[in-house]
Amino acid sequence: MSDHTPDHVPGPARDLPRDLPRDLAHLRLERPSEGVVLLTLDNPGMRNAMSDEMTASWVEAVDELAADRSVRAVVVTGEGSAFCSGGNTSWIASEPDASVDHLRSRMLPFYRAWLSIRRLEVPTIAAVNGPAIGAGLCLALACDIRYAAAGAKLGLPFNKLGMHAGMAGTWLLPNVVGPAHARDLLLTGRVVEADEALRLGLVSRVLDPEGFLDEVLGTAAGIAATAPIAARLTKVALADGGHADFESALQWEALAQPMTLATADLQEGIAAARDKRPPQFRGE
Repeated sequence: MSDHTPDHVPGPARDLPRDLPRDLAHLRLERPSEGVVLLTLDNPGMRNAMSDEMTASWVEAVDELAADRSVRAVVVTGEGSAFCSGGNTSWIASEPDASVDHLRSRMLPFYRAWLSIRRLEVPTIAAVNGPAIGAGLCLALACDIRYAAAGAKLGLPFNKLGMHAGMAGTWLLPNVVGPAHARDLLLTGRVVEADEALRLGLVSRVLDPEGFLDEVLGTAAGIAATAPIAARLTKVALADGGHADFESALQWEALAQPMTLATADLQEGIAAARDKRPPQFRGE
């Protein structure tokens, strides 16, 4: 089992008020169906580059979602033709004399802000509707699942810009595609289209752009309809590459499975299967 675990064991909790922040700069937060939250990066004029305003909105939104027990799945996508073109690096170019320490003091908070989506205990899906480049791809890699629209381009061309990769790209990418493909993509800086991304394991599905978001949201709704305690524990089990070894997996499952067997949701799931009806899980 990895050491990436939530602050507490998932379980029944009182739902917090659902008055999530609505006035978010360069970010939209919507609830398209029960238990599903859609976060849309909303700065299409800049191809959804991660502005300071968007970064602040992202932190606020993730903080709210982390505290809201009614959330069961989160989808992240981009407004317009791009998913996210990456960090707004204009400030780096404007400070050619900045010290390494000064730049580091700016980069670490930026990394941590966007990677905060990894704090969420519920499944997260990146709906890559268009180009996901640099830090934008790192954001998608930080999600549990990635679906891409046909024709979307994905890449980490940091070296081509004269800079080292950031936002945990050198950890996230090998974790998703394996070390060999990660070396290829990081060292060449090449950008791949969705079909190759699927072959590399960078995305799990490639969907037609027509109706792309609706299909992803339908998948999210299906996830939201599963037993939330089981889903959260499964996410913990698979985090950061999963268990250290076979025995660790057995030990974790020998604890986690009995935890779910002791829930009311288990009884509901069995009753629903017997009655041939959809289960109504409550996270209890």
